Amino acid sequence: MTLTLTVSDEVRDLAPGFTHLAVEAHGLVNGPSNEDSSALLDDAVRRLADRLGGRAPHEDPHLAAWRAVYSAFGAKPSRTRNSAEALAKRALSDGGLPRINLLVDLYNAVSVAHLIPVGGEDTDRIAGGMRLVRATGDEPFATAAGGEPVVEHPEPGEVVWRDDEGVTCRRWNWRQGVRTRLTEESVNAVFLLERLAPMTSAELDAAGAELAESLEKLSPGARITVHPAR
Repeated sequence: MTLTLTVSDEVRDLAPGFTHLAVEAHGLVNGPSNEDSSALLDDAVRRLADRLGGRAPHEDPHLAAWRAVYSAFGAKPSRTRNSAEALAKRALSDGGLPRINLLVDLYNAVSVAHLIPVGGEDTDRIAGGMRLVRATGDEPFATAAGGEPVVEHPEPGEVVWRDDEGVTCRRWNWRQGVRTRLTEESVNAVFLLERLAPMTSAELDAAGAELAESLEKLSPGARITVHPAR
């Protein structure tokens, strides 16, 4: 894998058994959301409703495990939901899921259908390797507020993904930064699918395979590699 991904011992101690699966892609074609990506999102919402059977998203065992881990590093899981729970809650609301762009729609569909946090990063905008660590609180996090760029800092001890320039995603998988997000110009990317028990390794692999298949259909000439879970 061209991009290195590491998980610190501090995070491993916080969440024993945590694993992530990376789907690496080169030569992608992105663009505005269309009927095909919208149909994938609509199908994901139907699958979500079947999976939940009337329960709230946070009652799903996998999302309950994420809530417990968020509490363990000091986050309030009802206020700052993990990305899968936030998307699922939005999917079931009157407004439904947003349409962002083709690549984001594809990974959001997998996240909602499988109730698993999934993120996508533009590898051309990542500086050095990516690391999942507990923050010191000094790391810069480039985001936006009121449509204007701002720089925030994580709380000390907060779990974050970061590279050599700063934080790329706060509170593990809660909010992605603007610097490395996938835009319509993105051609190279890495997608991270993150699992806690009781989700099984087989379920994680199935979600990764579905994402890889969707990427291959979107960009037939792209090089797609599904890396083993770590």
